[in-house]
Amino acid sequence: MRSNIFERLSFLSLCSLVVLLPLFCLPFTNIPVETSKGLLLVAGLALSIIFWAIARFQDGKIILPKSWLLVSGFGIVLVFLLSALFSKTPQVSLFGLMYDIGSFWFIFSAYLLMLMSSIVFRTSKRAKIVLFGVISSSALVLIFQIIHLFLPTVTKLGIFADKTGNVVGSWNSLGLFAGFSSLLFILILEFFPVTKLEKILLPIFILFSIFLIAAVNFPLIWILLGISCLIIFVYKVSINFPKREGEAENKNRIFPLISFIVAILCLLFFMSSGLFGNFIPNHLNVTNSEVSPSLSATVSVTRGVLAGHPFFGIGPNRFAEAWAMHKPALMNGTAFWDATFSSGSGLLPTLFSTTGYISILACLIFVILFIVGGGKSVFSSLSKGMNLEMMPFFVLSLYLFISSFFYSAGAVIFLLALVFAGVFIGLRAFQKGGGITISFYNDHRRSFFFILVLILIVVGSTALAFKYIERFISLSYFGKALTSTTIPEAEASISKALSLNVNDLYLRTYSQINLLKLDSLLKKGESLSDAEKAGLQTALTEAVNGAQLATTYNASNYLNFQALGSLYLNLGSLGVKDAYSKAADAYKTASILNPNNPGIKLSMAGVSSALLNAKDAKDYANAALALKPDYIDAYLVLAQLAKKEGDNTGAMTYSQMALSLAPTDPDLIKFVDSLKNPKNSGADQEVTPAPESIPKKP
Repeated sequence: MRSNIFERLSFLSLCSLVVLLPLFCLPFTNIPVETSKGLLLVAGLALSIIFWAIARFQDGKIILPKSWLLVSGFGIVLVFLLSALFSKTPQVSLFGLMYDIGSFWFIFSAYLLMLMSSIVFRTSKRAKIVLFGVISSSALVLIFQIIHLFLPTVTKLGIFADKTGNVVGSWNSLGLFAGFSSLLFILILEFFPVTKLEKILLPIFILFSIFLIAAVNFPLIWILLGISCLIIFVYKVSINFPKREGEAENKNRIFPLISFIVAILCLLFFMSSGLFGNFIPNHLNVTNSEVSPSLSATVSVTRGVLAGHPFFGIGPNRFAEAWAMHKPALMNGTAFWDATFSSGSGLLPTLFSTTGYISILACLIFVILFIVGGGKSVFSSLSKGMNLEMMPFFVLSLYLFISSFFYSAGAVIFLLALVFAGVFIGLRAFQKGGGITISFYNDHRRSFFFILVLILIVVGSTALAFKYIERFISLSYFGKALTSTTIPEAEASISKALSLNVNDLYLRTYSQINLLKLDSLLKKGESLSDAEKAGLQTALTEAVNGAQLATTYNASNYLNFQALGSLYLNLGSLGVKDAYSKAADAYKTASILNPNNPGIKLSMAGVSSALLNAKDAKDYANAALALKPDYIDAYLVLAQLAKKEGDNTGAMTYSQMALSLAPTDPDLIKFVDSLKNPKNSGADQEVTPAPESIPKKP
């Protein structure tokens, strides 16, 4: 009896996790939606595993699905672990800032979610419950998001800034989820017996999902949904309408009208994107402004990583560092030349771009086993009319996996793909009698071993959940530090955040806050009290310590050295001894880690100018122009350097080049005029770039 209770609690915990995953968020907390999904994942998965382990204490029996897919999935997890351990920054690769989607612990949790889904949802009855729950949550998401499009101020919940804010993640992720929902509803209508009410409601929700897809207008969704509906249509026609010789006319044959209409709509919107695709977004006044690296740029970065680290790569969760080191120089000709991308063109390419050839091979093995095994099982079950539940779980997980390959879809899409794959694995394994049953109470040696393992599972799950909660709480303090209106409040908040979770982003912010504190105290001049004078020295020390600790925490992140260089540049302007030389060293390291960034080169030019080294300043400014020929700031720096040397002709030449790139810029026009009339300007001031701002929220 007790075993049944804990078994049910495990099922309820995991089922609640799956059903709530698309909906879950924390309103009025300023906590990002993606981060709140991590909290749900950890809490739901930990409870399910703990209850499952306690149930095993009662019945003394462990039942596992026999599947090579689970073995290959575990191989991927093992490769990620080895890659993280061999990484130069294991703390970043293992956990990241906040349970990052590319970190080892996230991948491990995602695998556990797939494994537990295959164990807990292995029966047809439970699979139907999960399917019905996902249908319900999908319908609620569609209804809420459509209402939000028309009434954004009423439904913003304190976490959505505009109409594109949603409970799934990014704007394109919402579109992919709407495509997933539409495909789910179509599969139910085409292959399962439904009630009269469901025949009315499901087409309505299909229309809702099509409307949301049209509002997002992401071409990938039209392609995936259109091809899926076309395959469903062709399959239904092929099995329903061919009449064999001697076969009587079947009047119950139903033309698959829904899948046919949706396929035509997808083709229409994809082929006539200019005419139809922009109609709804324009009328709703929503824009799809998401930017990510192209597939070719992602492949280029991956090649750069594999060339230097072929086996295990540079470690999981380090795509941003790989991008900084290997980004294509052509990016400098775009508006995103100084952007730092933490993901590539797709989620799956991002995951495997930094973990070496072995992880790519492990992924290919999993994909091949999944597609081959899934294709055989689905067509076999459909032809025999047995266990139809397998079909939607395989088809939908395949849709989500393909979505994750071509787009960085986020946690919801990726986790749902693994959940549905896990349910498919469980149904397939136990239908074929492929379950592995381990009874351990009939042998005291086996009993001791498995009881110890189960205890470790319970303790480990609890410990990891609490560790995650600590990091989650730190995020709220970090948010308070960024939104604080007073320096003492910001300082107290960031100190609490660091006490719960030490990482380079928090340390950089801690340094910037102390720099602001230092600046506010210096503005008081001679009116400083003795306590404030002591605070002045403390603020200076802590600002430097914070920036230096950030570089120690992650010596491969150029942002840490860029922030350290900016700090020393500020301190140099305050007269701190050797600050400019230390700034130069920091910027040089940042430039090594991000060699194609012209902004860092220009910062080095500013430091060289402050050190009265005009030759190096010119060389660095010209190096910035070599990387970005339309870099206006570099021309201005060269103009100022020429002006300081008395080369008025050179100064005017550079300033005119800058003006030719932005002829209507009033500030630039004023600068050129100041060069023409130096007595009425401050053109002789030193060339020092503006310090970087406080880091934004993750």
